[in-house]
Amino acid sequence: MNQSTFTFRVEEDLKENFATIAKSMDRTGAQLLRDYMRDIVRKQTEKEEHDIWFREQVHVGLDAANSGDLISAEDVEAEAAAWREKTRGRMRSTDS
Repeated sequence: MNQSTFTFRVEEDLKENFATIAKSMDRTGAQLLRDYMRDIVRKQTEKEEHDIWFREQVHVGLDAANSGDLISAEDVEAEAAAWREKTRGRMRSTDS
């Protein structure tokens, strides 16, 4: 694994407070910073992957709509009404 040094400046009191907190966690400041960097990279990667997936889903939906593969508003409302009634029925049966 290739490693490199990452150097940056911070206020002295921030450095001291961070080192104290790291020590209380039985970690070094460097370990915590590496963990934080990995977490940021992981979150950004997940965000980018989700964005790609979402854009693909939008294209799938647009392609379906453009080809006429649609569900009418009436059908959607009828399905939603049936779902609401089923949920109300379950709620009434648990209230008893």
